[in-house]
Amino acid sequence: MANVTFSSPTLHKDVTVYAVAGDRGTILSVAEKHKIPIPFECRDGECGSCLIEVVTLTGKTMGSMLTDKEKSMLKSLGKITAAEIANAETNDVAPKYRLACQYIVRDQDVLVRFAGDEPGGAE
Repeated sequence: MANVTFSSPTLHKDVTVYAVAGDRGTILSVAEKHKIPIPFECRDGECGSCLIEVVTLTGKTMGSMLTDKEKSMLKSLGKITAAEIANAETNDVAPKYRLACQYIVRDQDVLVRFAGDEPGGAE
């Protein structure tokens, strides 16, 4: 089990929930299950609306596989460099920014920050 703490200006306070590591659930699906309003539009890694910042709180920092769509979107948003992508793929070092619809929970406690401009998402 991993603790995922969500932090946003739209929340009255930070919210910590338990997530089963490796169940293939994305941060976005964990957030929705617990009614955490991370904005999203496409759910497919193509729009960038679910951009999050991930900070590892416990244990060794572990990367989580970046999908090709996520790499492309994060590069276009200026949130990841080619060196950070290589470091994630080669050394399993997690990049700071991810897409909530693509990032899968691993066995570590994390803080997830998001802007939360909107009170929920539209599909």
